[in-house]
Amino acid sequence: MTELPSLAGAAWLNEPALQRVMSAIAAAGGEARVAGGAVRNALLGEAVTEVDLAATLSPEQVTEVCTAKGMSVHPTGIAHGTVTVVANHHPYEVTTLRHDVETDGRRAKVAFTNDWEADAMRRDFTMNALYCDARGRIYDFTGGYRHVLSRSVIFVGSPEQRIAEDYLRILRFFRFHARYGEGLPDEAGLAACVRLKQGLDGLSAERIRQEMFKLMAARGAVATLKLMAEKGILAHLLPYTEEWPVLERLPPDPLLRLSVLAREPAAMKERWRLANHEGKRLAAISSLTPPSPGLRALEQKIILYQIGPEAWHDLVLIARARSGAALDDPDWQSLLALPERWPVPVLPVTGADLLAAGMNPGPDIGVTLRRLEDWWVASGFTPDKQDLLKRFT
Repeated sequence: MTELPSLAGAAWLNEPALQRVMSAIAAAGGEARVAGGAVRNALLGEAVTEVDLAATLSPEQVTEVCTAKGMSVHPTGIAHGTVTVVANHHPYEVTTLRHDVETDGRRAKVAFTNDWEADAMRRDFTMNALYCDARGRIYDFTGGYRHVLSRSVIFVGSPEQRIAEDYLRILRFFRFHARYGEGLPDEAGLAACVRLKQGLDGLSAERIRQEMFKLMAARGAVATLKLMAEKGILAHLLPYTEEWPVLERLPPDPLLRLSVLAREPAAMKERWRLANHEGKRLAAISSLTPPSPGLRALEQKIILYQIGPEAWHDLVLIARARSGAALDDPDWQSLLALPERWPVPVLPVTGADLLAAGMNPGPDIGVTLRRLEDWWVASGFTPDKQDLLKRFT
């Protein structure tokens, strides 16, 4: 048996706010342990940015004891046994130990328990079924530590059973492999995902988007997406291209990668229920002509002025990836940095200026502004307000 290390010296574990929550639960006769991701990341030597707790007390008991100790408690997921405790301005999700009573592939009915092993056995992957107590002692009921060391994403128990409980776990399997895995994914887990892939069709667009955006930001995203395509998984999520070399040359920006991966990028707003700003960004990428280093300086500035820095940045990155040029090519680097060298200017005159200069209110104001803007742009953005008003008069 592999000897388990201790996390006693971890700074995040000794954070006073976290210890305060765990101590309050212990003082009431219960026990709280850090669960899942924080333990996994600590063992991998990666940053711990979020700490979740599992506890033997019920949500109502957690609420009562933590409130009595001066902390605020919010019922953020009470139906699943989760409350958020805020201590010293730090929020911690505290979830009562659970075991599944009934599942339908999308959500589970749970019953509370005080059995730590039962709670571990309902989790998705062994590397997410690790716990540590307030003193840093690690508890491993599923062999997760060994799999952390080998960077292997392994389902807890039967892969088919875990997936049948929630088909989103298919995407989580690939996402965790892209983020933490090394080498090829676990054969049994992969085979189960392929066999049960039809279950993806019943998932909500919001849940798919959440998992896929995390996957596409991972270090192994492109190789994993390619594997998902080969295994018939990706076709259940979107119509896709096979521009794998282009995707490899893009930074780990999920939306940027989606704009290349999706056959119809603009349609993804509705398909994955993207936020409005995400949909607008995809629409801009798919509808605008990308700039290139061959353009003259003024032409570059005119395009940047017309489309704005965000679309410029996206289009240049994609165009560079498709060009085959080296990522550190100086001409492309210069093009990418244009918004930093040349902040997009604002037309120096407004409708109010034209009215003050004697123009009558009405639609002619807009027409005149557009004509002045065209001249200002063609003149290299150099005429100032006085020059523009002289041209008007």
